[in-house]
Amino acid sequence: MARANNALTLGMTGTIAKQIVYRTRGGKTFASKYPDMSNVKPSEEQLKYKFIFGEAVRYAQGIIRDPKKKAAYKVKKGASVYHTAIRNYMREHAAH
Repeated sequence: MARANNALTLGMTGTIAKQIVYRTRGGKTFASKYPDMSNVKPSEEQLKYKFIFGEAVRYAQGIIRDPKKKAAYKVKKGASVYHTAIRNYMREHAAH
């Protein structure tokens, strides 16, 4: 990862044409090659958790789209209903 040390890229984040990735860490901007994930084969466990996470997102979206469910969902002060719902779903379903 190379440090992008000029006024044009300062604070930049994101990708350009799936060729270059810009990241900002600690106030410094870095450029790197876009990751090639084409040869990565996820394990069975990774696929399982990816599926469960997708279900958790759908569950959380269902809650935040319904004003009554959203108002009734208990969250800690300062926490979001969406992220709390995902965390709760993952804790309940990922351990099984």
